[in-house]
Amino acid sequence: MPQLFSPFSIGNLRLKNRIVIAPMCQYSAENGDATDWHLIHLGHLALSGAGLLIIEATAVTPEGRISPADLGLWSDTNEAALKKVLTAIRKYSPIPIAIQLAHAGRKASSHVPWDGGQLIPVAQGGWPTLAPSAIAYASDEAPPLVLDQAGLQRVLQAFVSSAQRAHRIGIDAIEIHAAHGYLLHQFLSPLSNARTDEYGGSLENRMRFPLAVFDAVRAAMPAEMPVGIRVSGTDWVEGGWDIEQSVVFGHTLRQRGCAFIHVSSGGLSPHQKIPIGQNYQVSLAEKIRSETGLPTIAVGLITEPDQAEAILAEGRADMVALARGMLFDPRWPWHAAAKLGAQVEAPPQYWRSQPRGLSSLFGDVKIGQR
Repeated sequence: MPQLFSPFSIGNLRLKNRIVIAPMCQYSAENGDATDWHLIHLGHLALSGAGLLIIEATAVTPEGRISPADLGLWSDTNEAALKKVLTAIRKYSPIPIAIQLAHAGRKASSHVPWDGGQLIPVAQGGWPTLAPSAIAYASDEAPPLVLDQAGLQRVLQAFVSSAQRAHRIGIDAIEIHAAHGYLLHQFLSPLSNARTDEYGGSLENRMRFPLAVFDAVRAAMPAEMPVGIRVSGTDWVEGGWDIEQSVVFGHTLRQRGCAFIHVSSGGLSPHQKIPIGQNYQVSLAEKIRSETGLPTIAVGLITEPDQAEAILAEGRADMVALARGMLFDPRWPWHAAAKLGAQVEAPPQYWRSQPRGLSSLFGDVKIGQR
């Protein structure tokens, strides 16, 4: 069996294969509520045959949204709307579903990408953003408001409350978003964190609030509920967050019961210089995995089945995640299984789609016809 289609467990959650659908913002919610778009989008991804589907970055507070159209899980109406989507998906797909909980910090109050993605000033309908320090993401933006102790507690409790809502509606795992320049990443990086209290300065201090959020969410969830994290392995900016600090963070997370780490990079600074190419982030995942032992998800321009299989076979990661590639080809796991000689799960309504010569792609299925 190819490694890509071998089973894997994150905590007590058993995955049928090691293909992960990475969280991808859709900017299609209404006041944080999931819409019919989410039913269509997540519904067809749930039929892909992947081992795990992670729902997009979901804001834990209204001001924590990247854009006004972000998905949220801070209210009863948010919870009910997402539950409706999940109920429909569960009727037809057994795929495990995780959710990425997030707070955008200083990168909140932004236009959706297809409208430019820039900061929306308060005078034009935006809202004040929050951050560890009054350091704007871009030089032409208004600086964010600094979170005080009361503000930190509100954010922490919001992560806990959203996680509890996720558990109530049947989500299988939680991924805490500490990457891509959003709030928890802003605390980690010295480029965005200039605090002089116990949350700034040394690496230990900069990790303190992200770890407090992780600990609080972990403690609020049942023991069998996996809680993992997404990190940017490096800022790709000199003097910023880097892979060595990520390894220390990973060691500390493992000691606290972290179920998995999803390794991306960048997003914190417009000055980043990212060497984009196939597998450009895999070495970051590999180092964290080898030095911490945490179950690791690699992501970033992983597009071909042979490429994904090699990453796993060489021990560079435990799982591989696809984002844009899965949007382009929502049946990527089927095609990968066909190429690698494996089997993949598919709904019976689609069993007749097997091409000639691949009659075992969906397992030992029998199709009657009248």
